[in-house]
Amino acid sequence: MDIAIRPVEPAEHALLGEITAEAYLGDGLLDYGTDDPYLAKLRDVPRRAAEAEVLVAVDAQGRVLGGVAYAPPGNPWADIAAADEAEFRMLAVSREARGAGAGEALVRACIDRARGTAGVTGIVLSTLPAMRGAHRIYGRLGFVRTPERDWNPIDDLKLLAYRLDLRPTP
Repeated sequence: MDIAIRPVEPAEHALLGEITAEAYLGDGLLDYGTDDPYLAKLRDVPRRAAEAEVLVAVDAQGRVLGGVAYAPPGNPWADIAAADEAEFRMLAVSREARGAGAGEALVRACIDRARGTAGVTGIVLSTLPAMRGAHRIYGRLGFVRTPERDWNPIDDLKLLAYRLDLRPTP
């Protein structure tokens, strides 16, 4: 599939919000289903786009396949990033587009942005233990589990941390 990555357009905010919400709901990742308070944050693409960089994967016809929020160092959307790290969050791909490379293309775009930022030594992310398909993408791209950075944003919700070192190898 021919996939392009670009910034989300305002006319796509609602669609990307629904793709993101459906990815989490459809995979059973929200403890309270449609009553989960995190659902509103997943749908709030306008806020993410105002405060971070929201990227979308689109097919050759321009259809939105998925998206991600990229947070450069110091961005308020970064949860676990150190001062010299970028972070990405809310990676989601529509059910119809899964397995076609959209998720990996979005992660690669985040890596490219981090590499292009002076002083950035790594890129980090948090993920749920159940997101095994995403874990495979991260492993393929060189991310390493960093269990010492695992955290609980709320009681009974453990997030796993991954990091990709961007420093040049000697």
